[in-house]
Order: sequence, then structure tokens, then C-alpha cells
Amino acid sequence: QVQLVESGGGSVQAGGSLRLSCAASGYTYSRSCMGWFRQAPGKEREGVATIDSDGTTTYADSVKGRFTISRDNAKESLYLQMNSLKPEDTGMYYCAADLRSRCYAPVGWPISVDDSGMDFWGKGTLVTISS
Repeated sequence: QVQLVESGGGSVQAGGSLRLSCAASGYTYSRSCMGWFRQAPGKEREGVATIDSDGTTTYADSVKGRFTISRDNAKESLYLQMNSLKPEDTGMYYCAADLRSRCYAPVGWPISVDDSGMDFWGKGTLVTISS
């Protein structure tokens, strides 16, 4: 069965960096769209960044220039390098997969899991940024 397992979350001070990883299994990873989503306490889930099967990336305006999404198809892994972290980046970060090769999930504003178009989700990893 499909599994997405996130890791790399933690607590850091503002201005610091974290690198999230997502290990995927159970489907044809290289042909799928992948994305990172986050949910802050008391807020709806929002798209942070997506990457198509061909490597095309899309970022929320709030993270452009600070976050980098990447994928390693040989390792069936997805990454999110997060630099210059801010307290407003705090939240649970989820890895998600869309079995289509192109990503259609919007990024940068709230979206429900059902409306996201993503087929599978991980359980999340918590990121806490202190000021």
C-alpha cells in the first residue's frame, strides 16, 4: 500500500533552517506530482510547494526565496529545505502525492484535503519556530 512518511521537523529559532524529508513507497513515485502542505494551529491546511514529475516547481508567495522543494526519484524521496524561518512558518507539515504527473493543487491559500486533488497524505511532521 501507499506510504508517505515525513521526518525532519523540530523546534528552531527564527532565522534558522530545517530540512524536511518524505519517504514514499507503494506507487510509481517518479511519475507523480508531489507536494508539501502545512497546517498552523487553528488554521486550515495550505499548500506550501509542489513539484511535478518533470521537476517543475510552484511555491506559495509566503515562502518564495526561502523554501526549496526537491525530489530524488531514485530514492523515492521528497525534500523541503526551509531557510530564514519565521514564527508564522510554525505548523504541521504534510507530504502528499497526486498520481497524476502534473500538480493541480493550488498553493498559498487554504484548501481542504478533499479539494486538494492529492491522492495520498503522510501523517505530518511538526515544525515550531520561536521568535
